[in-house]
Amino acid sequence: MIRIVLIEDERLIAEEMRNRLLALSNDIEITATLMTVEESVSYFTRNAHPDLILSDIQLPDGLSFDIFSRISCPVPVIFVTAFDRFIVNAFEHNGIDYLLKPVEDKDLLKVLDKYKMFGEHFAGRQKFFESFAKSKKRLIVRKGMMNISLKLEDIVLFYTEDKIIYCIDREEKKYVCDKNLSELDSELNNAGFFRVNRQYLINAEYIRGYKSYEKVKLMVDLVVPFTGHLIVVSQETAPYFRRWMNEI
Repeated sequence: MIRIVLIEDERLIAEEMRNRLLALSNDIEITATLMTVEESVSYFTRNAHPDLILSDIQLPDGLSFDIFSRISCPVPVIFVTAFDRFIVNAFEHNGIDYLLKPVEDKDLLKVLDKYKMFGEHFAGRQKFFESFAKSKKRLIVRKGMMNISLKLEDIVLFYTEDKIIYCIDREEKKYVCDKNLSELDSELNNAGFFRVNRQYLINAEYIRGYKSYEKVKLMVDLVVPFTGHLIVVSQETAPYFRRWMNEI
């Protein structure tokens, strides 16, 4: 069964797309129909991710690309729009195809077949990477000209500043990392790390606790001092963070 979320601000178009997809295949389930950026961010933060997303690009409160910039949602996306000027952006935001309205049934069948082909190809690779993340013990970081093999258990957090990714170890030493936060998040999310917002990825082993901040956000208290930084879990991510803290 392919679990699909539709993102479309015009209700009649969304309903038509839903009915067409269900008519085209018996192994499709439409788990949600969303209409705005804010509604989508809230939904993906609070619910299990689907297998596939079909999304319009221009929504009432912004572009759908904003959704995937604000949250970690590693789900393939098929963008459906009346305009072709967004095609480059689409493939920078999990896009696996780009359909121009009006969409014909043959186009939908084609992209569904493409998704299935990708799924079969990456199924084995996904199991490998999940196993790899759980067994991974070290990460190569830099200190000046020296490449250093740092134990993951010694890393307190990663953070971005002026487009550079740094990591801090339990002795409060600072290193440079050549991977971006999205790459690190995907690689280490099974190794006890959590991306609380766009700037910070933190190790659960060094979280003393957290408290409410500005009513709907959360402030994280670390065991190791991190002077000059206020680590705040965003409003959209806070419910997911609470659930994660209860499960680790």
